[in-house]
Parts: sequence; structure tokens; C-alpha cells
Amino acid sequence: ELEKMSKAAKKGKKGEIDEAKEEKVIYYGPPQNSLKKDENVFGVCHLFASFNNTFIHVTDLSGRETYIRITGGQKVKADREESSPYAAMLAAADVVKALKTVGINALHIKMRARGGVETKSPGPGAQSALRALARNGIKIGRVEDVTPIPTDSTRKGHGRRGRRL
Repeated sequence: ELEKMSKAAKKGKKGEIDEAKEEKVIYYGPPQNSLKKDENVFGVCHLFASFNNTFIHVTDLSGRETYIRITGGQKVKADREESSPYAAMLAAADVVKALKTVGINALHIKMRARGGVETKSPGPGAQSALRALARNGIKIGRVEDVTPIPTDSTRKGHGRRGRRL
């Protein structure tokens, strides 16, 4: 019997530490103090949709703790399809799957485009990502447009005669 045991097991020190580590389970979700079944647990979905990609970033209400962040580029192979509605839909489905494990069932949406001197309209993936979140069982709270709009800014590029196509 003693021959089969390792040196650490004979001393008895390592085995005790390993057991203590296995018992401790860390929970990363929202606080679970007496939640009812019908109660909504809100998070904030920062949805950035440019014409090159779509980012879906879910945080807690303060914005400090990130629950999940997925882009359209992680879901498709071709570069030109990163901003497509299909890629945004796949990303949203993954977000919903991760939020179910954490325990969030409702989201406030903060939608954003490039803004500034760039375009102020969101890209093609924004609307389909929002629809996919709703269709996969997430309740939608407030939808807000947080695109940065300058009150006065530097001059837009491309010179006096503009961008010639």
C-alpha cells in the first residue's frame, strides 16, 4: 500500500490542499439574493455596429463587469461578411446562450455607430442582432442610441472637393 502512494500523499500535505481547492466554486453572475422566478435580472448590451463589424458586449448595469463580448468576425470566415446581419445573428445567439448560464434574462440596449466625423448611422448588423436577442428569449428594456455626435469638430477628410468616386 505504501509503495503505491506518492511521496506527497505519504506526507499528507498536498492532498489536504487539493481537497480545499476543489470545494471552492466561484460565481461570476449578478447577485442572487432571493430572486423570484418572474423577476427580471437586467444587464446592459453595448451594441456597436460599423460597416466592417458588429460587436455585442454585455456588462452589468454599472458597465464595470463584462459578462460576454462577441463580434460578428468571430462567427464567419470571410472578412466581407463580418458586418453582415447573419454574422450578427449568430453572435447574438451565442450571447443569449452565455447569459442564460450567468442568470441574466433582460437587457437594456445601447446602440452605437462610428459617429464623430464618420457615419452616424449604424451598420447592417445592428437591427438583426437586436431582433435575434429578442427572439432567443431575452427581454428588451430600453433601447438607446449612444452614437457620439460632435457639437463642433475637426474638418472631415478628403479635401476641398470631397471624396471623388
